[in-house]
Amino acid sequence: MSDTHGIVTIDTGFQRPRFDACYLIVEGGRAAFVDCGTNHSVPAMLAALADRGLPREAVDWLVLTHVHLDHAGGAGLLMQHLPNARLLVHPRGAPHMIDPARLIAGATAVYGEAEMARSYGAIQPVAAERVVAADDGHTLELAGRRLQCIDTPGHARHHLCVWDERSRSWFTGDTFGLSYREFDTEHGAFVIPTTSPVQFEPGPLKASIARLLDFAPEAMYLTHFGRVTGAARLARDLIEQIDAMVAAARATHGRPERHARLAEALTALYLRRARAHGVPLDDARIQALLAVDIELNAQGLAVWLDRN
Repeated sequence: MSDTHGIVTIDTGFQRPRFDACYLIVEGGRAAFVDCGTNHSVPAMLAALADRGLPREAVDWLVLTHVHLDHAGGAGLLMQHLPNARLLVHPRGAPHMIDPARLIAGATAVYGEAEMARSYGAIQPVAAERVVAADDGHTLELAGRRLQCIDTPGHARHHLCVWDERSRSWFTGDTFGLSYREFDTEHGAFVIPTTSPVQFEPGPLKASIARLLDFAPEAMYLTHFGRVTGAARLARDLIEQIDAMVAAARATHGRPERHARLAEALTALYLRRARAHGVPLDDARIQALLAVDIELNAQGLAVWLDRN
């Protein structure tokens, strides 16, 4: 699907439908991708180009919000199909794109070799001369269309968000949380924060969210999943939940079965907020849709708690 600003939402197919998105921006016959999913997502991305009559040579940029594998795992393979493209990434993420050995080792330690192959495929490196490290405020142009990158830590220290002046929208990666379309109601989108297992930092995340709002955006393009509006309300919801999640984590400190207790607390928080938002799905369906995120948020909070 696309909108009037030449932005195409591509479902990468990761995990389930409408879970993981990347974006194609088209301007004046040139193109850029924002995030790319996994190796298994590459055919869908190339098909999106073909559907719009664009040759692969028309892609100038692959912009990564960060290098977690559901956002960047397919970057090396995709770049092999895009002869003119350069890859833009946060300076902390650039070394991992050039030599993904540490990324592969870390993910394999968590998921195991079989799951790595099933979900992500073999991670490919990107030639160093094709990688551009984007410091805070870095701008690029796509056929005259200005895209600005800002440093947005909180979910990860190697995270950036991309401001598109044409659409007055942000490509937010995971900084602006996740919002699945199954939870939409007459009140609009429903959103929850997403932590990461090793680099969640609540203070910087709240500051990053506030910085996004400073641009008075008309829309946010989330990796999980799609375009949402009403950024001011969603930002308030995110910050309230970040505070509630931190409080829940602190309440479990030193208690037995901490992970299970924290997952239960997060489940109760999200169910309560979903009901307040008017989500009509039953509890079991809500929990099923959020199961992966509840698990990851509990892990991320635990790591943050131990570190602090």
